[in-house]
Amino acid sequence: MANSIVVIGSLNMDFVLAVERLPLPGETILGRNFRTIPGGKGANQAYAAAKLAGSGTMVRMIGRIGADAFGSALKANLAGAGVDVRAVLETASEASGVACIHVDDAGQNSITVAPGANGVLSAGDIDSQRWALDGARSVLLQLEVPLEAVAEGLREARRMGAIGILDPAPARALPKEILKLVDIATPNENEACVLAGVAPTGMNATEAVAIGNKIREFGVESVVVKLGHQGCVYCGVDGTFVAPAFPVRAVDSTAAGDTFNAALAVGLMEGMPMEQALRFANAAAAISVTRAGAQTSAPLRTEVKALLGQRSA
Repeated sequence: MANSIVVIGSLNMDFVLAVERLPLPGETILGRNFRTIPGGKGANQAYAAAKLAGSGTMVRMIGRIGADAFGSALKANLAGAGVDVRAVLETASEASGVACIHVDDAGQNSITVAPGANGVLSAGDIDSQRWALDGARSVLLQLEVPLEAVAEGLREARRMGAIGILDPAPARALPKEILKLVDIATPNENEACVLAGVAPTGMNATEAVAIGNKIREFGVESVVVKLGHQGCVYCGVDGTFVAPAFPVRAVDSTAAGDTFNAALAVGLMEGMPMEQALRFANAAAAISVTRAGAQTSAPLRTEVKALLGQRSA
């Protein structure tokens, strides 16, 4: 299918607990409002892309789940949003992935992930599900699955002429052999520092440009450094610019980066120039942080268009 976005990555069931503040090491605190919510960075991006894409666009997911109730629920939730889940493979030897998430009253979060079946996604799986990549315009990847699967997914994206978009989270150093396969990397501040090989620190837009260009020296074609309330910075062969954020009251930032990447893929697939695509992505992410949960926070396309219309009026 010519208009398709393929996501290769993780599916987790999120155990979400609201807290007044994040606990310190060794500290026990009381929480409230416990919920189980479908998540996983890969599944979040697939779900958001399906909600944001226009008619005629197919979103497909390649990943692994356990042969358990969580896995069935994760797969059904994606299918309910319109995602093609035929390449989500069941794994008898592993449980479905889970994530334990604390969200404080300021909307900040702390996340611990048990990969489960996500940890056995392999290059062979990508190869066996190559049919799902046929005709893809964009391929979205993250780092919650083994690097061999990420590398194979990037190689397949390049072979098919699709845009390979890597969300390098959780943060880790990556070999140049993988970075050279990336068309667009979308790190946040911490992830950008790790990729660049410098000490993690907060940064302003000027500092983000320097870090982004350093990452490009490793072979990445374009880098978008996500700066939260400061928006994002684009660094590419065609120059650099800042795409400002949309001011909102944050409730939960859990899947903001995933929604951003999904929206960026949708915008580029629809032929938006990079600056317009990043504005679309910033708007989608802004809406997502005003809501609780991962996939439950993903906005509809009409909501993003409405926000963009308000800010341009």
